[in-house]
Amino acid sequence: MPRRASQRPPNRGLRTTTARERILAQWRGMDLGPLELAQKSSARAVSTVLPGLLTTLRLDQRRAEAELVRVWNELMDPNIAAHAQPVGLNKGTLFVNVDSSAWLSEIVRYRRKDILARLQHSFGRELIQKISFRLG
Repeated sequence: MPRRASQRPPNRGLRTTTARERILAQWRGMDLGPLELAQKSSARAVSTVLPGLLTTLRLDQRRAEAELVRVWNELMDPNIAAHAQPVGLNKGTLFVNVDSSAWLSEIVRYRRKDILARLQHSFGRELIQKISFRLG
């Protein structure tokens, strides 16, 4: 039996197209269905991507460091805050730059334990385990 013009050939493992897709393909002059399908299948929900992205960018750690700098100026004696500023936090060690060797000696000898206790009370012992002061 001969096939009529209105009949379509049988589907040979390809997906079925909707009337909308056929009209768009005809209007465009090409069928972009397979390309759109390939792009659509690689898309993922934001809720699955966002936790990994936040971990990669370390936004929680950066926010904690920014908060640490802000709180440092409020917790510390104004004389110490004027001469020593935190510059980073790595694996539980807070790095603090001190502007002169005299202040470095003063802080390390007499005020180190008090500074560490204040910071651990505010941020917790797991975030700040020790402090490293350096001239800088």
